[in-house]
Amino acid sequence: MKFFIDTADVGEIKKWADSGFLDGVTTNPSLVAKSGRDFLDVIKEICGLIESPVSAEVAALDHATMLKEAMVLKDIAPNVVIKLPTTLDGLKTCRQLTDMGVDTNLTLCFSTNQALLAAKAGATYISPFIGRLDDINLDGMELIRDIRTVYDNYGFDTEILAASIRTPNHVSEAALAGADVATIPASTLAKLANHPLTDKGLDAFVADWKSTGQSIL
Repeated sequence: MKFFIDTADVGEIKKWADSGFLDGVTTNPSLVAKSGRDFLDVIKEICGLIESPVSAEVAALDHATMLKEAMVLKDIAPNVVIKLPTTLDGLKTCRQLTDMGVDTNLTLCFSTNQALLAAKAGATYISPFIGRLDDINLDGMELIRDIRTVYDNYGFDTEILAASIRTPNHVSEAALAGADVATIPASTLAKLANHPLTDKGLDAFVADWKSTGQSIL
């Protein structure tokens, strides 16, 4: 599974880029708004930090304006992925961008039918929102599993990008369900290696080693 970080915080991206297991970045207008910075400047800086995919979202809702905005965004850097809403206008724009060789990420996906349309439109990524489905007492992981089945049935190349991840359990469950990518907030990413038994075991090892009075160096 690929790990993307879901943030527009350049400091966090620099930190995790050095970890060796960051495969991309996703942003959205809400995340950029929190930074208080110019949207295009933020995307440009992020693309300068990593060579892997960086999702930048259009703000328009109609096809014609989406396409114009996409043309601006794609010229920022070669690793920009155009993020579009999973609506009819977004899907139409996706198809046109795909035919131009531009990578796309269809966001705000909440149904298998939306994911099927995204694949037929040639989307590079489809982003089912796990947490938001859980919020209304639906099963976000069931959607991941259903999309995986449909894509495997027909050999679609679109990658399933599990989004709206809230907990470390969401990450492992998405991996088990067959998601290709998980886009993870920095706070959740930092928790993936944590386990109380690991901490307990290390405490015991450190105490035992200290009692020997030895040093490896």
